[in-house]
Amino acid sequence: MKNPREIALDAVMDITGNQQYTHRVLSQILKQHQSLEKQDRSFITRICEGTIERLITIDYIINQYSSIKTNKMKPLIRNLLRISVYQIKYMDQVPDSAVCNEAVKLAKKRGFQSLSGFVNGILRNIIRNPEKVSFPPEEKDPAGYLSLNYSMPDWIIKDWLKQYDVQTVKGILETTLRDKKTTIRCNLNKVSPDELKKMLENEGVSVEYGAYLSYAFRIENYNYLNALNAFNKGYFQVQDESSMLVGAVSGIKEGDVVIDVCAAPGGKSLHAAELLHSTGQVSSRDVSDYKVNFIVDNINRLGYTNITAKVQDALVLDEESIEKADVLLADLPCSGLGIIGKKPDIKYNVTKEKQKELVRLQRDILEVVHQYVKKGGTFIYSSCTINPEENIENVRWFMKQYHFKAESLNPYLPEILWSDTTKEGYLQLIPGIHQCDGFFIARLRREH
Repeated sequence: MKNPREIALDAVMDITGNQQYTHRVLSQILKQHQSLEKQDRSFITRICEGTIERLITIDYIINQYSSIKTNKMKPLIRNLLRISVYQIKYMDQVPDSAVCNEAVKLAKKRGFQSLSGFVNGILRNIIRNPEKVSFPPEEKDPAGYLSLNYSMPDWIIKDWLKQYDVQTVKGILETTLRDKKTTIRCNLNKVSPDELKKMLENEGVSVEYGAYLSYAFRIENYNYLNALNAFNKGYFQVQDESSMLVGAVSGIKEGDVVIDVCAAPGGKSLHAAELLHSTGQVSSRDVSDYKVNFIVDNINRLGYTNITAKVQDALVLDEESIEKADVLLADLPCSGLGIIGKKPDIKYNVTKEKQKELVRLQRDILEVVHQYVKKGGTFIYSSCTINPEENIENVRWFMKQYHFKAESLNPYLPEILWSDTTKEGYLQLIPGIHQCDGFFIARLRREH
């Protein structure tokens, strides 16, 4: 029988060894161990997510105490040390001695009796001599300091320091490492925000209001979503407030035809269907059955009848959709640098080369999908990154190529979000400055 630490170790091994996504591995593992107490499930989740989130920092710490560097260690020993250092450094409620003893037991149990002394020695040295860890001086090497302190690849830090001042970059980094609450959108077709809040609180969930929209909430202290009646009855959809703002600025009116070209898991499509008040039609599309099945599951759970989902590659022109959309939503594939706080794997997988490829892919998609917008129709371009090349630079390129004009977002946004750029038709949300994911939204009108 595996204890929670061993389950967390297996999860981290799978994520780091097989380049699996943290949220998928955790979801599968927690499904396999549904009989575990809520406290144990939370413990596994915290160790797994925290270790991946802090991986660069943790490896740097281990390497200051070990003559064998982490990249030369056997995978099980490397990851056993990683989850142990995470507990020692970032989980105050866990006694250091227990972390050390359990790590030694696990090394022996998994066939590494001969290396149990090595594990014990490294961890005890870290516990006894914490002052041995030294980071690069911030004044001389700001990128190195920030990279190792906040566990972010230094090339990303260097890019951000070209775009933003040091305090803004620190704010982004600090936000990515904070504990995340789950943001949800109330399904106004079924329930009012006040009723949903009461229902969730009656199920023992902690609920607070969102920052910008009356139908947004942040929740925590629940075991898993499928155990909540309010979720199973379709009273809410998991969606960040930044993503909800896409629906808010779209100006969707009753009777509109809405096409969402890169829709999975369907949050923006479903929000559009709700804004239509059971009228009009939403066509929600993505590139594979796997992705579209997510959308279908959410449609069925929320009970919307004015939305359909289908497999459609956004790079392939759908002749039947030409000039059919009153509103086109295009939340295109991007580097995802705005949502690293929720998906830490992104920071280890994205590269400068991949970013450039994504800019090209976005433009290729835009060349196809803009044809779906009616003359006089609205086009909402969005992405979950804070990289200008994938955002405002692509919008400017697009407006030079095609007959679309930017429109002010201010009539649709809460006043707290108004700025010089929202008057010009776009909004860049930045973690640490805004209380949501990093996200970009532009509103464009087709002229002719």
